[in-house]
Amino acid sequence: MAVRAQFENNNEIGVFAMLTNAYCLVALGGSTNFYSSFEAELGDIIPIVHTSIAGTRIIGRLCVGNRHGLLVPSSTTDQELQHLRNSLPQHVKIQRVEERLSALGNVVVCNDYVALVHPDLDRETEEIIADVLQVEVFRQTVADNVLVGSYCALSNQGGLVHPHTSIQDQDELSSLLQVPLVAGTVNRGSDVIGGGLLVNDWCAFAGRDTTATELSVIENIFKLQDAGQTAIVEDMRDSLVESYV
Repeated sequence: MAVRAQFENNNEIGVFAMLTNAYCLVALGGSTNFYSSFEAELGDIIPIVHTSIAGTRIIGRLCVGNRHGLLVPSSTTDQELQHLRNSLPQHVKIQRVEERLSALGNVVVCNDYVALVHPDLDRETEEIIADVLQVEVFRQTVADNVLVGSYCALSNQGGLVHPHTSIQDQDELSSLLQVPLVAGTVNRGSDVIGGGLLVNDWCAFAGRDTTATELSVIENIFKLQDAGQTAIVEDMRDSLVESYV
């Protein structure tokens, strides 16, 4: 199911929130409508954590994570780190990263198995990503853009990439990621996919301006309308139970 949402009249919801299969982070100070759309879809399944990162609300661009872990920039305060540790499921590892390219959400995109990263990311950061998020890491560009996190959205079911990504690049990325990819847009033609779209294995949130056509592309590639909601939730619970065992 894909849902439209807005953060204080801003359609770039991927800037103010972050979604994985195990938790959802949302920025402080948004409207009740913004939070209630998340609560309605996710409230019974995964924790929704209200937080700031480095004192800012652009949490979706500063951190990156999946169901195994969460990486935050070195500017994250001790209180914020403690709040996240207290709020997230116990099996999720949280780590600060000393990295020159500190907007981690812009330079890394990942699902639960694979991550694409900015070609100039530190070696050490690459190792931390592989270790904490338990993923294979590939240095890549998306349609010649180094900000892979801004121009791509990924789940374990599929991926949406920058509209100018060539068929050849899509095939290459698809075989690296082992999921089907499609080139598309959000928010009525915006190519900043990571800014306008949040997605996990059973739901997606897109900016309010996203057209019906864009939504149907999103629902198709991320396989959001095949299985019934309950089947996916059961699956999700099973995978969470497995990670606790």
